[in-house]
Amino acid sequence: MLPTTELALLRRVATEQVSGRAPSLVAAVIRDGELVWSAARGEVGSAAPDNLTQYRIGSITKSLVAAVVMRLRDEGRLRLGDPIGTHVPGTDFGDVTVAQLLAHTSGLTSESPGAWWERTPGGTWAELNASLGPDEVKHRAGRRFHYSNVGYGVLGELVARLRGTTWLDAVRREILQPLAMSHTTDRPAGRHATGYAVHPFADVVLPEPEHDAGAMAPAGQLWSCVEDLARWTAFVGGDTGEVLHPDTVEEMREAAVIDDSGAWTSGYGLGLQLVHANGKRLAGHTGSMPGFLACTMIDPATRTGAVAFANTTAGVGILSLTNDLIAMADDYEPPLPAEWRPSPIEPALLDLTGLWHWGPSPYHLRVLPNGWLDLNPATGTGRGSRFRPLGGDRWLGLDGYYAGETLTVARAADGKPHHLDLATFVFTRTPYDPSAPVPGGVDERGWQPSAQAPSEG
Repeated sequence: MLPTTELALLRRVATEQVSGRAPSLVAAVIRDGELVWSAARGEVGSAAPDNLTQYRIGSITKSLVAAVVMRLRDEGRLRLGDPIGTHVPGTDFGDVTVAQLLAHTSGLTSESPGAWWERTPGGTWAELNASLGPDEVKHRAGRRFHYSNVGYGVLGELVARLRGTTWLDAVRREILQPLAMSHTTDRPAGRHATGYAVHPFADVVLPEPEHDAGAMAPAGQLWSCVEDLARWTAFVGGDTGEVLHPDTVEEMREAAVIDDSGAWTSGYGLGLQLVHANGKRLAGHTGSMPGFLACTMIDPATRTGAVAFANTTAGVGILSLTNDLIAMADDYEPPLPAEWRPSPIEPALLDLTGLWHWGPSPYHLRVLPNGWLDLNPATGTGRGSRFRPLGGDRWLGLDGYYAGETLTVARAADGKPHHLDLATFVFTRTPYDPSAPVPGGVDERGWQPSAQAPSEG
């Protein structure tokens, strides 16, 4: 990046390391799938950390587990609406769905009963399940967002049963290896930071424990580094390789629930946190374990993302730092739009383009470069959507109000498009075309010069 940009980014990182009193802090910016800048402050051992130095990533682990669950869905091994008891029988919460567990709306308790799982060695699935009685269901399933580490322990068991292996082996084989994330492990390997708690009133540190979390490990066990999380950040932004279809990752980024504890600035998808910050809609995840903070976020619209790690239990604003790095990179070096070039389309699609009306409201229908359709209000207000072809003059809505709905092209006797039927809304070339099957019909007297109907008799 430009020297001025790099200096501004470095200053932001350096300021956070000092104000947060972090023993070490590393951060990076990702753009268009590539790691384009990184920096480090503080020390690991007697030297500055680098892009391969490992830190605990805590709950970012959940996103990788969620990706395996979505692979299982895409393979037809499960449905997101399946009750978890269909695949993991013998629990006291068998009616909660896979999607609710992914989005933290299952109502399950946030932490596993007993000693705090993040600071004590974990047990087996049988031991965890035995501790999750009816009293550990805190809310009606689907009622509200309630972050549940336990829920991801359950999803780890789901992955293990459907794959016939451990959740960790499934993540390694299906996510880490294809994405070349070779420095992401369940325990520290090679050069790694020690986790510390920093005294609130003195500049001294206390080492934090590190252990195997057992059945709770899918909620936050993994260690990683800048280089590997840069690749994962690009994945979340849509650079998915062969691991998941981009449409599936886009589905994971959709808001399944919002956090309404304050102003609507954050939400949760399917294994991904969503944040509105600096005018951007970001997707990724934060992570914390005793002695460590981590964050990965990306703006899919600009394909600019950032990652950050610190080996401190508290004090560093890891999410705000990551968000600021993304905003600064785009402000200092805004990405240029791709050059416009003519693109070939099916000639028959041209007959669909142009002005349509829903009642009296004008809409423009355009053909997109990929052969999809874009239907939006001519005035810029109202319901709009993109549509991809289903074949046979049928199109599937992808966005907004019409997401999942079907648009059907009705043709006249000469084969020309006559009207569009979109989830019972009929669009015509002229407002309320009397020759089209407009719901409720069209007054035979037509358009009148006065709002008062003409008198009868």
